[in-house]
Amino acid sequence: MTESSSLASARTPDLRPRRSRDLRPRLSPDLRRRRRPSEAAIRVLLFLSGAFSILTTVGILYELGKEALLFRRMQGVNLSAILASTRWQPHTGEFGIWGLVTATFMTSSIAMLVAAPLGMAAAIYLSEYASPRARGILKPALEVLAGIPTIVYGYFALSFMTPLLRSIFGADVVQIYNTGSAGLVMGLLILPLIASMTEDALRAVPLSLREAAYGLGGTRLEVALQVVLPAAFSGLAAALLLGFSRAIGETMIVAVAAGAGPNFTFNPFEGAETITGHIVRIAGGDVSYDSVDYNSIFFLALLLFVLTLVLNLVSQRIVRRFREVYE
Repeated sequence: MTESSSLASARTPDLRPRRSRDLRPRLSPDLRRRRRPSEAAIRVLLFLSGAFSILTTVGILYELGKEALLFRRMQGVNLSAILASTRWQPHTGEFGIWGLVTATFMTSSIAMLVAAPLGMAAAIYLSEYASPRARGILKPALEVLAGIPTIVYGYFALSFMTPLLRSIFGADVVQIYNTGSAGLVMGLLILPLIASMTEDALRAVPLSLREAAYGLGGTRLEVALQVVLPAAFSGLAAALLLGFSRAIGETMIVAVAAGAGPNFTFNPFEGAETITGHIVRIAGGDVSYDSVDYNSIFFLALLLFVLTLVLNLVSQRIVRRFREVYE
């Protein structure tokens, strides 16, 4: 019995796992990781560059919050006085914010009505229709609009757009300073931003989706509007929201052409002062330190900062929520 079992064990292969040999190549001492002072210095420099931008934002927010808190502690300034009134005259004790807010959103909305369709149409043409030569000429020419100083846009709105509106709708209807002309010219300012970001989003859509749609018999316009544009929805939404936040923060166009006085109105042919325009007018005047007018501009700047921050956060959330990942 013992002999037969020993023979059987001799014929049966040993299936027990054996320790595998280490086949990894052994690195020579010259190829092992060594401390490189230049690489460490570059890493520290990059970290400081990123931290500097964050610290700058925190510093701006701290200064705005500190000065805005001084305004909040002044006599007669409370939440009900700010939200329940439409007149903004801090030196007379009137702190209604709605006149400035409505003018800001009205000019920004008019700008988006101009920039959104024109920017999307330009992006679709550059992405789906234009030849490489035409794209190389038209895209830099379009982006030249973003390099023009905004003060030039402001005087363009005052000297060209306002007379044009007065000739169309009548001089008795359109005032010399009005939010309509400022909003229309502001749309030309943010048009390159929306067009460039939208075109980048459209060109990021894989070519295979276009080829599949063409294979099903779709025309170029149908493929662009029904396939490519929905696939790039996250980038399109981010472009529109960033363009809107850019319009809210625009200063010189509204300071020159929109009007110099808070006015609660929804008529684009009347003059009204935006938040940025009011800050420019008060900051450029003879205002003493720690006065109610001086502290009020920091409150308005903090409000503007919060509005643009919320729009940027919403755009990032939309991008993460609707982003399409293709292999």
